[in-house]
Amino acid sequence: MTDYTALAQGYIDVWNETDADKRRALVEELFTPDALFTDPIGSVRGTAAIDEFIGAAQAQFAGLEFSLGGTVDGHHDQARFTWHLGAPGAAEPLAIGFDVVVVEDGRIARVLGFLDKVPS
Repeated sequence: MTDYTALAQGYIDVWNETDADKRRALVEELFTPDALFTDPIGSVRGTAAIDEFIGAAQAQFAGLEFSLGGTVDGHHDQARFTWHLGAPGAAEPLAIGFDVVVVEDGRIARVLGFLDKVPS
């Protein structure tokens, strides 16, 4: 049985890891080798492309952190959760999103991302 909250937190941790080598190792541990990531900004496949996508987002939003925006809901090898992006300790997040992940053998095989609030 998958611990969906731990999986979602691991996903958030990957987005917050700024050391490129550590982030790449976390991506390879968390995602299947041919995982698909799709959101309104882009669509990439494979751990190398996902790692590059995350690195580019970190460069664009330097100094900001991701966090879970509430409880994680999961069943039948899929989970959904809201995330926040903002300055550490800020009361209001700069961006809010909603992701659905599909799990295979305990690892993320697909991410379907949606943006609910984006910076102007």
